[in-house]
Amino acid sequence: MSQQLPLLIELGTDELPVKALPGLAQAFFDGIVSGLESRGIAFERGDAKPLYTPRRLSVLLPAVADEQPEQASEVLGPYLNIALDANGNPTKALEGFATKAGIDWTQLERTSDNKGERFVHRSRRAGARTNDLLPDIVREAIAAMPIPKPMRWGDHDYAFARPVHWLVLLFGNDVVDCALMGTQSGRMSRGHRFMHDKPVWINAITDYVTALRDAHVLVDAGERRERIRGEAQQAAKGVGGHARVSDDLLEEVNGLVEWPVAVACKFEREFLAVPHEALVSTMETNQKFFAVLDGAQQLSEHFIGIANIDSKDAAEVRKGYERVIRPRFADAKFFFDEDLKQGLTAMGDGLKTVTYQARLGSVADKVARVAALAETIAQQVGADPAQARRAAELSKNDLQSRMVNEFPELQGIAGRHYAAAAGEPSEIALAIDEAYQPRFAGDDIALSQTGKVLPIAERLDALAGGFAAGLKPTGNKDPFALRRNALGLARTIIESGFDLDLVHLLASANSGLSSKNMQADAADLYDFILDRLKGYYGDKGVPATHFNAVAGMRPHSLYDFDRRIDAIGEFAQLPEAEALAAANKRIRNILRKAEGEIPAGIDHALLVEPAELELGEALAATDAEVHANGHDYVAALTRLAHLRPHVDRFFDQVMVNADDPAIRRNRLALLGQLDRLLGGIVQLEALA
Repeated sequence: MSQQLPLLIELGTDELPVKALPGLAQAFFDGIVSGLESRGIAFERGDAKPLYTPRRLSVLLPAVADEQPEQASEVLGPYLNIALDANGNPTKALEGFATKAGIDWTQLERTSDNKGERFVHRSRRAGARTNDLLPDIVREAIAAMPIPKPMRWGDHDYAFARPVHWLVLLFGNDVVDCALMGTQSGRMSRGHRFMHDKPVWINAITDYVTALRDAHVLVDAGERRERIRGEAQQAAKGVGGHARVSDDLLEEVNGLVEWPVAVACKFEREFLAVPHEALVSTMETNQKFFAVLDGAQQLSEHFIGIANIDSKDAAEVRKGYERVIRPRFADAKFFFDEDLKQGLTAMGDGLKTVTYQARLGSVADKVARVAALAETIAQQVGADPAQARRAAELSKNDLQSRMVNEFPELQGIAGRHYAAAAGEPSEIALAIDEAYQPRFAGDDIALSQTGKVLPIAERLDALAGGFAAGLKPTGNKDPFALRRNALGLARTIIESGFDLDLVHLLASANSGLSSKNMQADAADLYDFILDRLKGYYGDKGVPATHFNAVAGMRPHSLYDFDRRIDAIGEFAQLPEAEALAAANKRIRNILRKAEGEIPAGIDHALLVEPAELELGEALAATDAEVHANGHDYVAALTRLAHLRPHVDRFFDQVMVNADDPAIRRNRLALLGQLDRLLGGIVQLEALA
């Protein structure tokens, strides 16, 4: 009788790639689960999850069936007209089929399908033992793992992310025999490389996590992650602050240690004169340290390192961490001081010799185009045009700074500091930084009014110039990040509530290009931006049909586009929505097939049927109310919903293609007016 037993698999390696580690662990776990499922082996997953450290990938399932269920087989044979001769005796085809099945032909069963009756061999056999299937399941899971650059070691043919040194494979209380990449399975794991450098005997699967913890290895990544967070905050509290712990850095540190121990460190206060972003970047990106903030949320002279050892001499560990960070900080201070001597304005002189793109000129040329656009946009949104132009003129100067040359991620941030040091107004300094927002997916748009203008101007120029220079993205290639620019442009306009004419702005960006022979196709650019918007709204849960209903109208204002999206979302909830959408689709089909010219106006004297008279009156009243609502699209579409009973009665009681040509054309004119009203805000037929 089948029973369920716990399963443990641990693959021990050299230190695995930090950023790939969580993905590798998940892929290994998923591969094992998939292998069990594909073989029909029952198991209880419970709250099982991938277990991993830098030196091991583990799967622990609490209950797995020790054998497959009974296996049923059905093999179809020849049809009766082929299997039996005229006397009902077996042909060679049937005898061959029976021989292959290993039985006499008289023991075969029959079945029927749409082609007739045929022979079939049905059999049942006992399922295989899970013990016997596990080695192949493990090999398949490893082979399916996403390893971009597999390593080979020794003179072996096999490869993996890092050299493999041990394999634990336990099912119930027993070791499953498996040879894998030069290792033989057993129940011997290994402890911490320095604090317990010896084998760890896994007596029972239920003891696995505890046994490794006793050997100074936290194999549960969640437990390890929370220990890092807690240790870092406790150490920071000890020096009067709190640790800046981002999820990304926490995940990286978690992939570096098996037994995390926080060490509070310190640097000279004079370094705090350097832009804090440079110091934090060095601590987090280069050294994987946690910065410490004081009570005012300002960077302090303390930081937290996470050691992978509980050292007997923590002072030496601290000295080591402080030693590696000091030269980098000293360089940053030197660069910053030298840049201040030069000044932000003087830095801009060098932009004339830096090529932005071969066909689009220098970075200085781009700055001039963006400045002109920024001034124009500022006038339209109520920002200060002079400040917008000045901020744009300074926005790229820090690219010539020593600081940005050493810390490229500080573009804009460094410019803000240099602008403030030069005495520029705070609005201009902030806008130089905000010009790059949103910097990444999920980042906020700029907060200040001038700061919102610059990203719009910058991205308009990037898109128009990129398309004009033939740099439109193809496939995965997007060297000028035009997709990201398009989304950033759209988000900034929409989320700022700027009612800007995008088509006009694209034309302005086009006109700023030096060569009139090198112009982007405005319609192509508009469609490209809409394509980015489709994903933006999709992420917000907007159905594709709603997006298409608005996109078909091609509103010039993206803010207006957004209001129509909200309106159709409200309208689609109404009970009349589906019927009106279907009616709108029907009307368009009728008008498309109509012969001859359809009058623009309705002759009310030719409205003879009660239903068409009623619809004509309802149209006139609704048209007036919809126009009175202006851009209140929710109210307008809600008012349109009231037309449903009139439209239904019209189609139920009125023959559009009347015999009288004048009446027929008048009814088509009535439908034409209804179509213009229904389709004046969104393309309702997209909902049908």
